[in-house]
Amino acid sequence: MRSLRVQKGLAGQGQKPCPLAHTLAEIFPETAVDAVAIGFMLSRLPKTDAPILWVQDRLSRRETGRPCLAGIGTARPIIYVSLSRAVDVLWAMEDGLRCRALGAVVGEVWGDPPSLDFTATKRLALRSEAADVPCWLIRRAASPDLSAARDRWRVASLPSAPHPHDAQAPGAPRWSLDLFRSRRVKPGEWVAEYDRAADHLNLSAPVRDGAVDPRHGTAGQRAAG
Repeated sequence: MRSLRVQKGLAGQGQKPCPLAHTLAEIFPETAVDAVAIGFMLSRLPKTDAPILWVQDRLSRRETGRPCLAGIGTARPIIYVSLSRAVDVLWAMEDGLRCRALGAVVGEVWGDPPSLDFTATKRLALRSEAADVPCWLIRRAASPDLSAARDRWRVASLPSAPHPHDAQAPGAPRWSLDLFRSRRVKPGEWVAEYDRAADHLNLSAPVRDGAVDPRHGTAGQRAAG
């Protein structure tokens, strides 16, 4: 089984770890209402107390509800903005990226609105890099068309890991991760297991037949979020 170490950016087998450069990343959940997109994105944010600007369009709010952030901790404030149109979400995100005091800017956009084109994503990527503030765009019910996002992910929930003390109870959450395009590191596919106690991800390559190996997440090397 091939393992992967993640520390300040993802690196494939044989690659040196890539220094984390805050920029724009996109997430495409396999199922539009799957919470895995939010869980994975939160696990990748820098561990700081800086507030997060979270912007959501009307369709995302109607189909998935407001983000449930109970597990993020009270030390990190959330500035939540609810808007009707995708174009307004993009404007609010770009404007928020002018503030270097933010810990991250997160946007949720439903489908493939015309306003979310290559130019719009290029502006977000450049603003994010100029301010050194991570920017994440969650794309629900969307197709991965042309984009300037530096990293592009497909994500899906998997059956949870076995509970160490109760075979009938769910264990640690597991996710399927597919970095299908990146301008910084080699793309690849992994199974991620989130360790709540340590607040980090364990990653390993999926088994060849697509099944979830019980050892996933425990045999892989531990990684910082």
